[in-house]
Amino acid sequence: MTRHRDPHTKDLLAWEAQTVRVGFDEEVTGRGDLSSRIARFLARALADAKDAGMDRNDIARAMGEYLDRPIAKATIDKWASEAADDRRIDLDCFIALVHVTRDLRLLGFMPAMFGCAVVADRYVDLIELHEIEEHEREVAARKSALQAKVRGRR
Repeated sequence: MTRHRDPHTKDLLAWEAQTVRVGFDEEVTGRGDLSSRIARFLARALADAKDAGMDRNDIARAMGEYLDRPIAKATIDKWASEAADDRRIDLDCFIALVHVTRDLRLLGFMPAMFGCAVVADRYVDLIELHEIEEHEREVAARKSALQAKVRGRR
């Protein structure tokens, strides 16, 4: 007789840790020159925004309101095009894009290039606590080694 699984009980083996790092996977940014990589992650963020119900016209309008100046859809199209070498997103427009789309993954690209990561505020204290505990272990190991050395001299 087979046992049926309770549909209200969560599968403990299916649990996956929540992602702490903000950013796109390597498959999105990939390889190539910097301009192409930027265009690819912008295109992905814009496509995901469209899937969520916000098209490029909506984004352009909202960015314009945020920046208090007009932003054209054609400009956004050029930012997301690998072929448009003449148009790269300015920092203030990038900030407006993050604000409008609420896509925090956009923030992770630049720091990742330099071996850093963007993490949510709620993890900062946890990371600091981990660093303190690591330091305590190092100090305890050094203390233990010195105590053994001193005992060996007696």
